[in-house]
Amino acid sequence: MKKLYAYGVFMLASLATFAQGTLSGDLMANVNFYQRDSTILTPDNSLYNNYLSGGETWLTLRYNYKGFTAFVRADAFHNSNLYDPKIAISGFGIGAWSLSKDIKGLQVTAGYIYDQIGSGILFRAYEDRGLLIDNALVGLHLKYQVSDHLMLKAFTGQQKNVRDFTRYNPIIKGFNAEGDFSLGDNIHITPGIGVINRTLDNESWLSVKSKVDAQDSANTFYPRYNMYAFTAYNNLTAGDFSWYIEGCYKTHEAIQKGDVLQDVAGNVVYTTLGYARKGIAVNLTGKRTENFEMRTSPNEQLLRGLLNWQPIVARLRPQRLLARYTPASQNLSELALGTDVLISPNDNLDVTLNYTHINTLESVKLYREVYGELNYRGFDNWILMAGAQYLEYNQKLYQVKDVPLFTAFTPFAEATYKFSDKTSLRTEWEYMFAENDFGSWIYGLVELDIAPKWSFAISDMYTTKLNPNNLSGLKKPTHYYNVFAAFTKGPHRFTASYVKQVDGINCTGGVCRYEPAFSGVKLGITSSF
Repeated sequence: MKKLYAYGVFMLASLATFAQGTLSGDLMANVNFYQRDSTILTPDNSLYNNYLSGGETWLTLRYNYKGFTAFVRADAFHNSNLYDPKIAISGFGIGAWSLSKDIKGLQVTAGYIYDQIGSGILFRAYEDRGLLIDNALVGLHLKYQVSDHLMLKAFTGQQKNVRDFTRYNPIIKGFNAEGDFSLGDNIHITPGIGVINRTLDNESWLSVKSKVDAQDSANTFYPRYNMYAFTAYNNLTAGDFSWYIEGCYKTHEAIQKGDVLQDVAGNVVYTTLGYARKGIAVNLTGKRTENFEMRTSPNEQLLRGLLNWQPIVARLRPQRLLARYTPASQNLSELALGTDVLISPNDNLDVTLNYTHINTLESVKLYREVYGELNYRGFDNWILMAGAQYLEYNQKLYQVKDVPLFTAFTPFAEATYKFSDKTSLRTEWEYMFAENDFGSWIYGLVELDIAPKWSFAISDMYTTKLNPNNLSGLKKPTHYYNVFAAFTKGPHRFTASYVKQVDGINCTGGVCRYEPAFSGVKLGITSSF
């Protein structure tokens, strides 16, 4: 197998040399050096006790020639903490490869495929390196542009298992048709339909069967080999209005609900309605989810074996303290509503208002957010921003902590001063008034940017009123410093930082996971050619 990989890379380089095509690529590498610190409470973590360092690297090559595309990516994990922050994993291999050819409107791809149907609620094969999500479909993908108004695609394969460079055994098949039509000068629609079929292999089915047989008589049933799921969606734009709606249905199958497997069907309805014109924009979002667990098999949990991605109604906040309590989408029971209003009376002033309301279908309160932000650019060389957030967050459900509902009020402010077109200084300050979890926090950051090469930042996050009953075991107020530097030259970017991080939720692209506390040095390189 190693010889085959090496031969493939050699052939890719040879094609680029002799066939007059184009060869491009990119590199991403991270290195962590772990420093023991009694205040961050990591006594049982082997990364701090034994290994002391770890990291991961991705090197990608792409070759294009007359409608032919070849892609290969080498992945290396050496005592990496990305898969499980408390356990080091190591491995090296071809993380992804594909061969693709356009043949008169028909695109044929074999290998590792990244794609989605509609918004991704039914099916989404994607990569997120920050959370080590790489659920590529390994198989065959066909995409045919029938006309300017109709596109068809079909695929079949197995999902990649990022843990050990293997594949999950169940087979996934899918079909998608999407249109593109104008219904007059100001009306445009893009309707679509999709279907997914997942077939369990015999080993996975037997594992499900044994779990069901071990349950009490009220929860026994005969597991199904096949699951089917369907979606219909449309995006309508008419003048200043836009409306996206998608409805999905999944047939009966075994899914994990609490401590038992249950044989249930699932559904999702998701919609956004927007209105925008000069000076004002309004967006309404709604999502209802019931038992819509989409995995390679009922045996997989957490981020393993996910076939889809559900849009998150709550907004992902860039502010450090606000981002700690971002709610993840719930696959089993969720009713989420969101409202956004942007008011811009002139070129110098923007006002953003937001309200988010999330419950379970049984009316259990999950999340509330009231948010306001003001941006002002009317002073020479200055950009000013101020705002506040009121938050209610169900830690028992989102973080599996048996604690009361978390509530917080957080005002924040930011100021940027431009010394010149290339040099600017930005400072950010936040204060979170809270009693539960860790208690109240203050956060401050100062960042200097010298374009196009240099960026420096220093920040501190401090527990001003520590909750003595916090479940993390922290005994006294603590500083969590972060010192960061970045240097960019052409396509290369080098970063270095000293990080002391409290445990909490990290969210990227609507996908959230818990990360433990961290103390140490992080180095990074990104490059492209």
